Amino acid sequence: MKQFTRTILLVLAITIFFSVAVLAQGDPPTDPLDVPLDGGLSVLIAAAAGYGARKAHQHHREKKKEQEKV
Repeated sequence: MKQFTRTILLVLAITIFFSVAVLAQGDPPTDPLDVPLDGGLSVLIAAAAGYGARKAHQHHREKKKEQEKV
């Protein structure tokens, strides 16, 4: 009986926790053009900038090695 009570309390606590998180969400946008682009788009731009900087650094390093060989 003690194990059953703990299980019920755990399930109840998890349900309440997730339901509060769902209620904290705002209303869905009514206009189909209202798209939240900030989260994923800013991460994508940052990743592209980092990738470009890495490639530029590698290219610069390879040019420097070629000049040293000559």
